[in-house]
Amino acid sequence: MTAFTSTAYSRDLGDELRRLRETGTGMSGAALAMRLGWDPSKVSNLEHGKVRATEMDLVQLFTMCGKDIQTIDEFRSRYQYAFDEYLVHGPDDVRTVAIAESTATSITCYSATKVPGLVQTEEYADALHRLGGFSTKERIAEAVRRRMDRQTVLRRPDRPKCLFYVHEFALQQRVGGKRVMEDQCARLLSEEHMIRVVPARVVVPSNGCLLWEYEKAMPVAFSENEIAQVFVQDPAVIARVRLLFDRLAEVALDAEQSRVKLADYAGRARKGNDDQGPHAA
Repeated sequence: MTAFTSTAYSRDLGDELRRLRETGTGMSGAALAMRLGWDPSKVSNLEHGKVRATEMDLVQLFTMCGKDIQTIDEFRSRYQYAFDEYLVHGPDDVRTVAIAESTATSITCYSATKVPGLVQTEEYADALHRLGGFSTKERIAEAVRRRMDRQTVLRRPDRPKCLFYVHEFALQQRVGGKRVMEDQCARLLSEEHMIRVVPARVVVPSNGCLLWEYEKAMPVAFSENEIAQVFVQDPAVIARVRLLFDRLAEVALDAEQSRVKLADYAGRARKGNDDQGPHAA
């Protein structure tokens, strides 16, 4: 068992091992370690993604939990990437995102063409997913539900410190009808303390990204689009993302200016005579 710098994915898979222990054995981590003849700290380190398990470790653990060889092989195929500095997931794999987001102490985000997911209204998210080509109502409903579930992180007493840079282009996009845009602008106004608007005249060479920061783990840069999610812990990339946010801090409107701009767009939505359904962006 070798110590590594934990990653968003190693912590995700470690949490999966924790759930496996709890549901498969009903034992505490210390009791399982004793049963397997492991050091008492080993189970805790594995479940927190701090160390890489060997193949024998996984076999022993999964066997103790009553899992077959197919389950072990499936987990092992994912686990080989657990500590990579670069990780690519499909667009619908939200577990790693949810864990990374919910454990962060600080979230900084830039969004160029849409409202950031953590501050979207349900109706806006629904319209956005319809525009994104989801094929069935069931898939749209599930995607929207997952997005709303992620927003609970902002309602916690120990919520992370958040700052969202939203380009004015995102406010100009025609997502949904008049009421959808009105409600979305009102939602941004209600979260004005963590919203900074980047004026339309400002050119930003990025479509958008997030930076999650932690008390006892390395920061994680995250980017997503309609085909993939990318998690990065390469220090050079983290430094570039920090430079981007430093630049945005210089060019974005301040808190009061952002509030006025958001109120202006909320007023435009109220005065609009738009149609009833989603529009192409």
